[in-house]
Amino acid sequence: MKRALLSVSDKTGILELATALNDRGWEILSTGGTARTLREGGIEVTSVSEVTKHPEMMGGRVKTLHPAIHAGILARRDNEEDMKALTEHGYGPIDLVAVNLYPFRETIAAGDVTLSQAMDKVDIGGPTMIRAAAKSHTQVWVIVDPNDYDKAIAAIDGGEDSELRRHLAAKVFSHISAYDESVAGYLTGSVESQSLPDKLDVSLQQIQTLRYGENPDQQAAFYGHEDPVGLSALRQLHGKELSYNNLLDLDGALLALSPFANTKGAAVCIIKHTTPCGLGVSDTLSDAYEKALASDPMSAFGSAIAVNQEVDAETARLMSALFIECLVAPSFADEAMTVLSEKKNIRLLTFPGTSEGEGAADFIASHGLIPESRSVRSVYGGLLAQTPSEPPSYGLIDTSWKVVTQRHPTEVEMDDLRFAWAAIFSVKSNAILIARDGGVLGIGAGQMSRVDSSKIAVRKADEAGFDVTGSVLASDAFFPFRDGVDAAAEAGVKAVIQPGGSIRDEEVINAADEHGLAMVFTGRRLFRH
Repeated sequence: MKRALLSVSDKTGILELATALNDRGWEILSTGGTARTLREGGIEVTSVSEVTKHPEMMGGRVKTLHPAIHAGILARRDNEEDMKALTEHGYGPIDLVAVNLYPFRETIAAGDVTLSQAMDKVDIGGPTMIRAAAKSHTQVWVIVDPNDYDKAIAAIDGGEDSELRRHLAAKVFSHISAYDESVAGYLTGSVESQSLPDKLDVSLQQIQTLRYGENPDQQAAFYGHEDPVGLSALRQLHGKELSYNNLLDLDGALLALSPFANTKGAAVCIIKHTTPCGLGVSDTLSDAYEKALASDPMSAFGSAIAVNQEVDAETARLMSALFIECLVAPSFADEAMTVLSEKKNIRLLTFPGTSEGEGAADFIASHGLIPESRSVRSVYGGLLAQTPSEPPSYGLIDTSWKVVTQRHPTEVEMDDLRFAWAAIFSVKSNAILIARDGGVLGIGAGQMSRVDSSKIAVRKADEAGFDVTGSVLASDAFFPFRDGVDAAAEAGVKAVIQPGGSIRDEEVINAADEHGLAMVFTGRRLFRH
């Protein structure tokens, strides 16, 4: 008789797996809560303690750490001495191990846990069993992911499947590596203090093979964490498969939307080549979309768009006139889905768990950060890691800002400055952004010179038919010289927001005073390289 050892924290599908094995004549070994679940489901279970002839100890800390278990897993079926040793000691082979580990990450993610509570969730027996089973995977089935239960049963029914066995064994070592990284990160304080560890281990699984990379001659794939987060947690409702460039633009779209997570009104961010070409806020989504589109309708062609509210029919009809690559929202009204899905290729996506828009703010605010709260990017020869930049919140007043000019911004100007500062967060540096009445008039991004970015922002506003008079200007870093302020004043700008911190701040402030501009220092730079 074949034997399976089932011991899982995540009980998803375990009763179905046990039933399938039981129906095929397998004996089921199990422990603690898993055994209880299976018995309640009508499955006959042999307790591991019956096999080891030793009771579980220390509140379950010691139960599977016994030769009766590990010899049964590690015995080589084609090795006469191994099988003889099993018989001599009265042990039997174990042919399938289905184990997932204590929920360490979930425990520490809840916050407010003591060191003792965290260490109680460090699994010892589980990793040992699945590591042993993975070592013996040519003769022992090992499953750590409930999504693989059906595949294993189908393979058992169909005979040997060495490729699947190898794949499941590889998942074991990835699973253990990610688990150990979480524990190490917690103990070094990287989870709690968001510091950067001395050693950075990254364990990700392939989510999707992509048609190609940035260009057709490049291979590409999308990798993510076992627990879906960020882009891997988005749910696609319609359209072609996502491409490498689509995913980059969606990342930029969610980043652009993150400062507007807690705003009471609607927000729309239009992204092209990972940086915004239009942003707008308003009481209604349709009006916010029209504001965002008006800032650069030409660049919006083939864009990715992120919004913070359910897409209604009116907004959908407006959007249907534009070629859009990707549209991500908390949800879509039925009529909006009907209108937008007439376009075969548009990719429509929703945030996870937000079919009614609930939880959208939390997801938007996270803008896809990995659980370890580190931002990582590749460079030639290695990786760069940093703690993520906290989005400025358009929905909150920042009391740390300082008015540095003789003239203070009016109430309307201050609201525009808050919008401009939130909107510039996701723009590529050097960034200059001109705004008014909850809409972007012009953006200058990614230039070697801040003056060039200023000129581009003014030119884009002019090309879009906007009169810049009375608008506000945001700069993601300080003005090194007064020429940027002079140019802004000449264009008609009335208020400026910038980090401050230049050795020529006094010169820049004096220039603003000469022109009658109001200027606010935020004390924070928003570079995005």
